[in-house]
Amino acid sequence: MGRLLPAAEPRLPATASSLFLALCGMLAVVPGMIHVFAPDGGAGVIAGLDLARDGGRTIGLFAWAGATQIVWGLMMLAVALRYRALVPLALALLLLERTLHALNFWVLKPGTHHPPESYAVLVALPVIALFLALALRHRG
Repeated sequence: MGRLLPAAEPRLPATASSLFLALCGMLAVVPGMIHVFAPDGGAGVIAGLDLARDGGRTIGLFAWAGATQIVWGLMMLAVALRYRALVPLALALLLLERTLHALNFWVLKPGTHHPPESYAVLVALPVIALFLALALRHRG
């Protein structure tokens, strides 16, 4: 593993933005694990989707999304805890990802059913933007 990762940057102290990014990492890994390892991927019991028609495909899509959530969450944790110079970049990418989610949930592909994440992303967007601004201000 040491050959895979560059040397850590211990000289950069933890900031509110890096701690927030660590929280975001955990908030990506945990749901990702639910999507990958729960029998219905959370599609029925959490999102409230009707799995009677083509439920296997829906569960498979949840597992696919969960796998990417786990990997992205681990990357955020690595940046927040060890490679803090990348915190602004990671927050900018997180803001872009969440913006695309919101656009798809509410504008580009709105559906009649809104799972909990469709509302959570609306709360997350300004909070992520705030911590990105703090990270950029701290750097400048």
